[in-house]
Amino acid sequence: MFNKMNENKGFTLIELMIVVAIVGILAAIAIPNFLNYQAKSQQAEAKANLGAIYTNLTAYSAESVNGYTGAGLATIGFTTSGTPRYAYSLTAINATQFTARALGTGGRVIGDEWRISQGRDLRDVDNTSFTN
Repeated sequence: MFNKMNENKGFTLIELMIVVAIVGILAAIAIPNFLNYQAKSQQAEAKANLGAIYTNLTAYSAESVNGYTGAGLATIGFTTSGTPRYAYSLTAINATQFTARALGTGGRVIGDEWRISQGRDLRDVDNTSFTN
């Protein structure tokens, strides 16, 4: 007769510990990358909206005899929809110069600042790195 009582089925403690270690290593690599990609996708909001502000301001200055003078976000017809992660502001320095600013207020981009000027110079002012 066959004795099936001595056949052990299942995993040993060492096998389970190896699997947990592998999962931990993969998580340590994947989570910071995920957070970086999440922040970059949230920064895309600022880039797109600042581009829209630039386009609206260009049209506004073409129609206005005063150039950028007197321009404001409401004046140029800029509004955001949904819940923005950035607060937007516009400073018309004079008839030929302006600076539009996006300051991160939510999500992974709190404190992140982007600016665009009349030369379509879009830049990350604080050069925030999101690697944690």
